[in-house]
Amino acid sequence: MAGDVLPGGVDMGRSFESVRMGVKDVSARWLKASRALKKEDQVYGQKVAEMAKKHSSEAFYALDDPLEAAVFSVLVELLRELERGREE
Repeated sequence: MAGDVLPGGVDMGRSFESVRMGVKDVSARWLKASRALKKEDQVYGQKVAEMAKKHSSEAFYALDDPLEAAVFSVLVELLRELERGREE
């Protein structure tokens, strides 16, 4: 998505994808890739794709790479699930 170019070549507006939108795209690709997994593993691929989006808003403030934000989000969610499992 390109912004408007003013005289003198000054670019106005966003000319790059937001981290949040990038994470959404990564998640959509991961969801599509999960369909190629064995039937019993597809649910895990779908879950990872959903986990990637959970913290994209928070990661937006600290990270500028959508893939890094997606992986960070998945790791946070995995640790939360691990902790919940220990509490039960």
